[in-house]
Amino acid sequence: MAERTTRVRVPAKARRGEIIQIKCMIMHPMENGFRFDTQGTFVPIHLINTFECRYNGEEVFRTRLGTGMAANPLLTFNTIATESGTIDFRWYDDDGSQHTAQARIEVE
Repeated sequence: MAERTTRVRVPAKARRGEIIQIKCMIMHPMENGFRFDTQGTFVPIHLINTFECRYNGEEVFRTRLGTGMAANPLLTFNTIATESGTIDFRWYDDDGSQHTAQARIEVE
């Protein structure tokens, strides 16, 4: 399977206490299991079922995804800049695999 591309957008710098917006776009087919390809072959279900984000180890966002999500989901959420550190993204695929991405933020 080809490596999936993930794009994350986190402010490089923020002030302590500032509300920051975080975006994560995951390149993923999100096949719902209800589709047939051009040859009439059934396309099996293939979904991200859970996505989570941690800021310096503390969970700040978690969601469960399902068949209603479009391919290449874009997740956008806010949190408060508390200290410099890392923002870790992790999602779990229904095939049992898990994938990660990471970004860094500097807080003044």
